[in-house]
Amino acid sequence: MTPVSKELIARALAAQSKAYAPYSKFNVGAAIQMSGQVFEGANVENASYPLAVCAERTAISAAVIAGARELEAVAVSTNSSPPSSPCGACRQVLLEFSSDPTKVTVTAVNPAGEHRSWTLAELIPDGFNGKELPAK
Repeated sequence: MTPVSKELIARALAAQSKAYAPYSKFNVGAAIQMSGQVFEGANVENASYPLAVCAERTAISAAVIAGARELEAVAVSTNSSPPSSPCGACRQVLLEFSSDPTKVTVTAVNPAGEHRSWTLAELIPDGFNGKELPAK
């Protein structure tokens, strides 16, 4: 597993401070490397809870808008100990942009300096990747 860069971790920690989480108080920041570029995201909550958007998905959205399509690495920052891994929905969205999930490292961190890492394949084994869909 390739370690996530210190820059990616620092940017995830910085993005966490920009989260909008007045309901859960669970601020999350994410930084992803896609197609050689780094994109940040933060969770954005809503009084209607199902409308909340996770940090990882806001980072993916920024990357897609910029034309990036190949996920290379992910850093996610929370205040929890141990640091929290991405939720199931985010794992699925990350998988959408990974041609080889065994080569994408996902690292969870917190401001206290704790780290946990997995490959995307470890986080979403046998994930639904669209190959199951009928041919056009």
